[in-house]
Amino acid sequence: MYVIAFIVSLVIVLALIPPLRKLAIRVDFVDRPTSRKIHKEPVPHLASIAIFLGFMIPYVILSRHWDLEMAGIVAGSLLILGIGIVDDWYKTRGKDFPALPKTIVQVGAAVIVYFCGISFVGVTIPFTGHMVVFPEWLQFILTILWIFGVTTVINFMDGLDGLSGGVAGISALTLFVVAIAKGQTQSAIMAIILVGVALGYLKYNKPPAKIYMGDAGATFIGFMLGIIALDGAFKQVTVISILVPVLALGVPIFDNIYVIIKRYLNGKPVYKADRSQIHYRLLSWGLSPKQAVLFIYLISACLSLSSIILMLLSKSS
Repeated sequence: MYVIAFIVSLVIVLALIPPLRKLAIRVDFVDRPTSRKIHKEPVPHLASIAIFLGFMIPYVILSRHWDLEMAGIVAGSLLILGIGIVDDWYKTRGKDFPALPKTIVQVGAAVIVYFCGISFVGVTIPFTGHMVVFPEWLQFILTILWIFGVTTVINFMDGLDGLSGGVAGISALTLFVVAIAKGQTQSAIMAIILVGVALGYLKYNKPPAKIYMGDAGATFIGFMLGIIALDGAFKQVTVISILVPVLALGVPIFDNIYVIIKRYLNGKPVYKADRSQIHYRLLSWGLSPKQAVLFIYLISACLSLSSIILMLLSKSS
């Protein structure tokens, strides 16, 4: 089933991106170069639609049961995709979509997922096996913060050709391994589908990129990574293994914590895009875009490997 899920998601994305690319060019839905961006020529958007369908089609078909959780994931994802496409459309016209409505919709999508049964319930104390269940208000806050946070940090990583898709693919593969090790079939299916989606997108997004997924695609991938971690790695989590999903998503999480702190200390809006992310810092140190992407892949792989080792150690304890 995992092989089928991977292949179906990969093939859907590979098949849909070329016609979507032509459509984006026809309707002038393209990302134009600016002083902050690396590319020199306009690049079509709309890969987000291929990414969304590449995930949802095999997810809905191959899931063993249709339930409230699935309904929440589909509904929340549609909100994320919709507001992302609106945001991308504004950017193609040289305008900035207001941050507040986008934030409200993204938080609303996380709230839907929470009330459909996916949440951060609590932690297990090592050696004793005692489960500490958080109060409902704390479960709600932690769940919303996690899903919204991961949605945001993956989007912030989308600054170089092949970067965000590759890092997301590495993180999804890590969460797949963790889910398999913990016997969590549903989370494993979602994770391997996301790996297929990321690889299919990278076929067209590797330098020089032929298409972009934009905020719509990046936020959707981040949204799904947050949900997969909650539904898998965070289940039956211990005080120690709580770091497993954090390390699996380590590069975007730690980099954006640094970026937010830096912007705050410099008196800049934390949501305002600039060149303070890790990929821009690597470019300023003399690395080429391709070298910067490969270096970040390496860091992400090392952190992901660390998370798997930590998961195995926590299971043995």
